[in-house]
Amino acid sequence: MGKATGIGGIFFRAQDTGGLAAWYETHLGVTGFWNQEAGLTVFAPFKANTDYFAADRQWMINFRVDDIGELIAQLQQAGITVETREEWDTPETGRFARIHDPEGNPIELWQPPVGAVDSATE
Repeated sequence: MGKATGIGGIFFRAQDTGGLAAWYETHLGVTGFWNQEAGLTVFAPFKANTDYFAADRQWMINFRVDDIGELIAQLQQAGITVETREEWDTPETGRFARIHDPEGNPIELWQPPVGAVDSATE
């Protein structure tokens, strides 16, 4: 049976496509054609009334990151508000932070626990 083998792209509307693309490249290292590192990707529809992210948003993108502490410091130095909550972080799931791009789209940053990404893909 045929099946999907990974995310081929993420497409969304923007008021300022060039500016938003530059923001993602500058602050997260994501470019238009992005060769990402292999690892776990979570695909999970949420209930329509979830409070996991803003009710006025249909989606939230989650980026796996290699050093969330360093990335948080870089983002804050660039004037980007970063939200963290102690209850989001666990030894089983890793560490999380939330930001918004300049157009208000929610972004979750996730540093998986050591070994979790490698063992999930084996």
